[in-house]
Amino acid sequence: MKRAAVLLCLLAACAQQPPTSQPVSAPQDFPFEYYKKARPVFEVDPARSLVMITVRRGGSLARLGHDHVVASHDVAGFVAPADGRADLYFALERLVVDEAPLRAEAGLETTPSAEDIEGTRRNMLASVEADKHPFVVMRVRALDPARTRLAAAITLHGVTREMEIAAKVEATATGITATGRFQLLQSDFGITPLSVLGGRIQVQDRLELRFSIVAHALH
Repeated sequence: MKRAAVLLCLLAACAQQPPTSQPVSAPQDFPFEYYKKARPVFEVDPARSLVMITVRRGGSLARLGHDHVVASHDVAGFVAPADGRADLYFALERLVVDEAPLRAEAGLETTPSAEDIEGTRRNMLASVEADKHPFVVMRVRALDPARTRLAAAITLHGVTREMEIAAKVEATATGITATGRFQLLQSDFGITPLSVLGGRIQVQDRLELRFSIVAHALH
């Protein structure tokens, strides 16, 4: 049983780090200068924004593991609506795993132990090489006047992939809200999903993402 518990700690591509009040550093090449000059500019409100990732188990012994929900409550960045542009980022170290309300929202029924969660944290940070690539960066461009389709370039693990995302964008003079869902493959970003016992316990390659981004007028 003890060996099984250790193995199950390996099952996940997620991390846990409680949010803190300390400021989050930013990617070195983040385009701050562009947003200093753009008009108007909206700043993302981390306290009201959320990126949620559902990580699912696979393999013939999947029943022995857990699905997980990973969330970022620290999304930062800016939106320049006149240019149809947004640049966002969040730090992998500050991801939070398996908050009860988010697990319920995702329909996940099992309850990982603290040991499971700590194990997934260690393995996730190693698999994405968070020490070398500490941020997930999202560059977004509007594709149509109705703002229902977005062109997104996502950088993870030092790899950038472009995709189209269906989204709902609502804008006023004082605020912008964007919500949507999409999926991506870890292997597309050079990440090998965790697999143990000859693949009998594994993390599925496909990740399910949901986002709700709220930004307020800055200038």
